[in-house]
Amino acid sequence: MKRWLLAALCIGFTIFLAACNNEASSESSGNDGKTVIEYWHVNAETQGGQTVTQLVDDFNKQSDTVEVVAKYNPDMYKGLMQNMQAEAAAGNSPAVVQIGWAFLNYFSENFEYVSPQTVIDKHFPEDKTFLKDHFLPNVMDLAKNAKGDQVGIPYSLSSPVLYINRDMLKEAGLDENGPQTWEDVKSFSKEIKERTGKYGFYFQEPADNWATQALLESNGASFLTDGKATFASDEGIEAYQLLTDMIVQDKTALHIGWDQGVQSFIDGSVAMAYTTIAQRSNIQDNAQFDVAAVKSPVWEGKDAKLPAGGAMLAITAQEEEEQKAAWEFMSYLYSVEALAEWTKGTGYVPPRHDVADAENGLKEYLKENEMMTAAIEQMDGVVPWASFPGDAGLQAEQLLLDLRDQLLKGSVSPKEGLKATEEEVNELLQ
Repeated sequence: MKRWLLAALCIGFTIFLAACNNEASSESSGNDGKTVIEYWHVNAETQGGQTVTQLVDDFNKQSDTVEVVAKYNPDMYKGLMQNMQAEAAAGNSPAVVQIGWAFLNYFSENFEYVSPQTVIDKHFPEDKTFLKDHFLPNVMDLAKNAKGDQVGIPYSLSSPVLYINRDMLKEAGLDENGPQTWEDVKSFSKEIKERTGKYGFYFQEPADNWATQALLESNGASFLTDGKATFASDEGIEAYQLLTDMIVQDKTALHIGWDQGVQSFIDGSVAMAYTTIAQRSNIQDNAQFDVAAVKSPVWEGKDAKLPAGGAMLAITAQEEEEQKAAWEFMSYLYSVEALAEWTKGTGYVPPRHDVADAENGLKEYLKENEMMTAAIEQMDGVVPWASFPGDAGLQAEQLLLDLRDQLLKGSVSPKEGLKATEEEVNELLQ
């Protein structure tokens, strides 16, 4: 009897172990034998999320070897970094991730990744020159860290543009082509508020400082100089003062969250919105008025300096099979057809140099879609998105976000706030 019980227990334990092993292996291998990988992104439904779903579904249907599961991360690239930290602490990681330019150095210094070219050279000799053949050197350089290592591949390229409600501008007796300078933005907003009773301007407020960098650096300030924060210069203070005055003093501009601000523009409650070209599809599809996108305003007598928005794709898969699966998926995303769909669904400028003129790319689309013109024409003014070095990158970004909220609430002056925050950031970076 005892022997029978012992045998039964052994058999049961063996079955239990087998089940556990099967369950563990199924996490990276689907029931149909496909390698299952996760793709982490920051695209909400109103900013490319639907296109992410479409591209992932299309890839999964045509691939016999890989199944991709897309995971949306709120709070943009900062939120994704925080979620990556939690996963890494648990010993896990997705296979492919979108990394915002502001977190390039932070990501490369704090997370395990493998360069796409390394995976290509090892497993896909037929793609050996793929990156060299299809991407300009200066574009690829955007995805290099401070040490010059190629961390990923540029995927989403954007710049901030000014969306305008031409109907409201005409109602206020203003030039329907919109303002050309930041000084004009302020005066236009006053006229709009006085003549229509509606707000003149909204400046995007997501969980990053991308648009803020454009505002300050276009006036001659520098976010970073030789690894130190230097945004509290006279030019930086002057730039932030203009925006603060519009919101706190003149009450001609809105201070609300990003989604609400863009929706207020779409609803016709505000005449102008300064935000990414990646909102083009959302705005164009939903605005019920004569809408246009014009180039980013400049400061009088100065040239625009616009940080490259968007993200690169990086491979964070640790297992060889998942790394191979990651490149199979990425090579699909970087095809002419898939990049064309990405641009149509978002407004991002394609990183490949051959997509805009390709018959199976964007050739006809760009002829018919004038709202993309502003973003494409101002790409010569693009500069790198400031990426705070060291382990304190996330904290430095958060300090600037906290400052933005304090300034736009009127609880601190730009001069006092910028100088104090610059000191705090530099203490973190030491």
